[in-house]
Amino acid sequence: MYVAGLDIGSTMTKVVIMDEEKILTSIIGPTGAEHRRLANRVMEDALSRANLSFDDITYVVATGYGRVNVPFADGQITEISCHARGVSSIFPTARTVIDIGGQDCKGIKLSGGKVVDFVMNDKCAAGTGRFLEVIAEALQVPLGEMGELSMKAKVKVKISNTCTVFAEQEVVSHLAEGASIADIVAGLHDAIAGRIHNMVERIGVESDVVVTGGGAKNIGLIRALEGKIGKSVLVPPEPLLTGALGAALLSRERAEKGRKEGSLPERERRLGEVTFFT
Repeated sequence: MYVAGLDIGSTMTKVVIMDEEKILTSIIGPTGAEHRRLANRVMEDALSRANLSFDDITYVVATGYGRVNVPFADGQITEISCHARGVSSIFPTARTVIDIGGQDCKGIKLSGGKVVDFVMNDKCAAGTGRFLEVIAEALQVPLGEMGELSMKAKVKVKISNTCTVFAEQEVVSHLAEGASIADIVAGLHDAIAGRIHNMVERIGVESDVVVTGGGAKNIGLIRALEGKIGKSVLVPPEPLLTGALGAALLSRERAEKGRKEGSLPERERRLGEVTFFT
């Protein structure tokens, strides 16, 4: 039995294909404007890597903010539930999940692998990957290098503005005053970590704490966040895949249940829905 999970996020799309025991393949790519065509494209690519055809897939679950734009999905599940399931499969002792995405940031409280509470910042870019991306462009520093760069800082330049536009202007002003880029980036990470911590504190931060999303790949942001919450955090081997992994695991559970009850989705219907891709 083969199943798939698709996580269509605001900036990145992820796919995980599993059999009954393990991950067969995974893929990460940028989310485009046409989510429906993108979903088919990444699915085709993932199937090719796994040496499977779409006809081999028993069940597909879509998650993420673009989950409704996956025409061949058998079910849609919120990213909160999928991240919780994915993280719990990697870190069974996880109690708090902090997901730092491209356009939003989420805090999820777990108990026994189940979601008991969550909080989300989706009204402003502050505390998200997009905030870091804008400042990286202003500093002319590759986004992937900001983490290591901030580790070289001697002091943390205070960044007080939470608005992305005004924060960018503040950064430019600090540059004009002679502040080093490393010190500015360290201050930026400290400010973002503070906002994330304040948000997650509303549901309480309990160990083990796991950080996911693109922000988890930034070592400077991770260290700043650890300083704010006062404890070490765990990071999955590929922090971008936890949502898709959770979707695949939930897909497998639904497929197993459907097989027992004789209620699996009709193959003809799903194949007909996917053929619009060219």
